[in-house]
Amino acid sequence: LKPAAHALFKKLKDEELELLVQAVESRGAWESGCVWAPRGAKQALPPQVLLCRLYRWPDLRQPHELKHLCYCAGGRGGCGDTAVLCCNPHHFSRLAAPETPPHPYSKASCGPSWPDEPQHPGTQLLEFSYNGGDWRGKRLCSPPPDTSLSRSTVKDGYWCKLAYWEHRTRVGRLYAVHEASVNVFCELPRGSGFCLGQLPAAHRSRAVRRARGKIGRGLLLSREPGGVWAYNRSEHPIFVSSPTLGPPGARGLTVLKVLPGYSAKVFDYERAGGTGGQWLPGEGPCDPHSVRISFAKGWGPCYSRQFITSCPCWLEVLLNQPR
Repeated sequence: LKPAAHALFKKLKDEELELLVQAVESRGAWESGCVWAPRGAKQALPPQVLLCRLYRWPDLRQPHELKHLCYCAGGRGGCGDTAVLCCNPHHFSRLAAPETPPHPYSKASCGPSWPDEPQHPGTQLLEFSYNGGDWRGKRLCSPPPDTSLSRSTVKDGYWCKLAYWEHRTRVGRLYAVHEASVNVFCELPRGSGFCLGQLPAAHRSRAVRRARGKIGRGLLLSREPGGVWAYNRSEHPIFVSSPTLGPPGARGLTVLKVLPGYSAKVFDYERAGGTGGQWLPGEGPCDPHSVRISFAKGWGPCYSRQFITSCPCWLEVLLNQPR
């Protein structure tokens, strides 16, 4: 890779090299500018694949394994010059190639295991996530409903509201999201968004304190054409459940494990159309237009935690009803 990288560096302008150094040194801790590189037919690897392999994922092979992050101008049509593309390695997240079969460890179905409720199917645990955006299914439900958590109406101007929970206790107020994307984090240099580190709570358990210490840079939620995406910016996995993550016709829940540096389409507006409210044992009613995200800890029959309310730190994303 080094000879190819050196050849690419020679083609970059000084300001592009400075942006690249900033992005690599910060490891994506803040949103840096696009690094524009010339497109070249003679290159063995496209510039974005080359730099992503060099600085982030040594096993990366093809451009279709990558997704532009929402703040990358290269993913929105570029800078107006079709002869260049963005190759900032921290403007991309990792995706699985849709046409390749999943790895043997990518899905583990653990079978029925709801306590004292054998008639209900169990949760499917997905180790990794790209196809999650094309599947649908039921989702884990919340604690007894809180009327303050109902979706905001379209006229309010929010596309979602965020609620932060520690086990069964909601901490802090609802956070309304007006912009197309929002950071949710505990520690994010130069970051703005929903800072969980500033939310006070009395008598936090050791498990909660330990889990909060793993949130770090957290995640980036973005509303994009057709759905909602989550990008894991932290150094630990996040676990996601929503009504649109399971395969068509599947019974039971799907819990999606999203590794650090990966993105998943966690909610699909088209697939959610007509989905009614649902009920699952031990959790009660659930909103069909919401997403649950647990930081660092999974739940379901493959784990000691059967329900998300047993997870120390988790986020509820309450979406406006789709248009």
